[in-house]
Amino acid sequence: MTRRERLWATLRGEEVDRPAVSFHEIGGFLINPDDPDEYNIYNSPSWRPLLELAENETDIIRMVSPVRAQSHLAWDGSDHTGIRDKYVREKTWVENNSRFTRLTYHINGKELTSTTRRDKELDTVWTVEHLLKSTDDVKLFLQLPDEIFEERININPVLLQEKELGDKGIVMVDTEDPICAVFTLFSVEDFSLFAFTEQELCHKMLEKHARYIYKRTEAASEVFPGRFWRIYGPEIAAEPFLPVSLFEDYVVRYTGPMVKMIKEKGGYVRIHAHGRVRDIIGHIVEMGADATDPLEPSPHGNADLKQIREKYGKDLILFGNIEVADIENMPSEKFRDLVRKTLADGTHGEGRGFVLMPTASPYGRTISDQTFRNYEIMVEEVNRFK
Repeated sequence: MTRRERLWATLRGEEVDRPAVSFHEIGGFLINPDDPDEYNIYNSPSWRPLLELAENETDIIRMVSPVRAQSHLAWDGSDHTGIRDKYVREKTWVENNSRFTRLTYHINGKELTSTTRRDKELDTVWTVEHLLKSTDDVKLFLQLPDEIFEERININPVLLQEKELGDKGIVMVDTEDPICAVFTLFSVEDFSLFAFTEQELCHKMLEKHARYIYKRTEAASEVFPGRFWRIYGPEIAAEPFLPVSLFEDYVVRYTGPMVKMIKEKGGYVRIHAHGRVRDIIGHIVEMGADATDPLEPSPHGNADLKQIREKYGKDLILFGNIEVADIENMPSEKFRDLVRKTLADGTHGEGRGFVLMPTASPYGRTISDQTFRNYEIMVEEVNRFK
């Protein structure tokens, strides 16, 4: 089978020649190791062998957006339309080897501000000041007109990326859900308190973000039907952030319609949720999702892969279960045993399918020899697996 055929067969619940293997963000995101930007950690020579291994030997699932530009593809302007510039100002500066970006929202004579930091040595963005810090800030934010969230749907770069991939893999439309969009405006502590104690206001925030996210989902699935999607954010309405009892109110109610829109156009939906997911997988099935990831084992999560396969394997394709910390730190022979057990547990009994995948990816400038060797072992073991 080609890598593309293997992935589509997995999504359809059909027989495959071997389990698929994905390195998640490595191969999942478009990365240019030749970009000389000093903030591009991937131009470090130690990254190149791993990027080539992912491109040449894994079943690539390329994460794409219908509203955000892909780094090497032509784009026709901002992802936002409408009157956003009337309300939002952006300022960027460099300080102490970090790049800072501040957004200032001007709303009826008042201001809300947020600040992010990107360090040269790490491929991650830290929010050092969150936009919403109080209930009054939430009420002010709700006064923003919906028009500032209007987006430009452009599927042409996604189609081009699908064509460029060819038989190496498939594209996966990547989108947040309403609870993710709301959560990112707060600190973790402030959101947890707000969502638990101000539920009426929280629903108003979810409804506001749902309106433009639903438009995006419906429009993109209409012009790009029958494809694979990932929705991220549901973990926020589960432990340790919120009690599982709120998952139905905050996720099933608002994320469920997204799943329905995509599936009505023949698509497949993967729900992304880190952490202690054992108690929310039933809700993921209830929403009609086809798959879930990354199924973190203990101690970072509570996913016993074999048990989940036995209980939900006929409903869900299972992705993941290899902790990135183990890839980076576990001795290779011990890691090989872990991969073999994960493959056995993920394909145990009957089920729709399993994809061997890390729970996350390294984000530092240097890839160690041990880390690279453990990624090689993942490829070796799926190729040996029968």
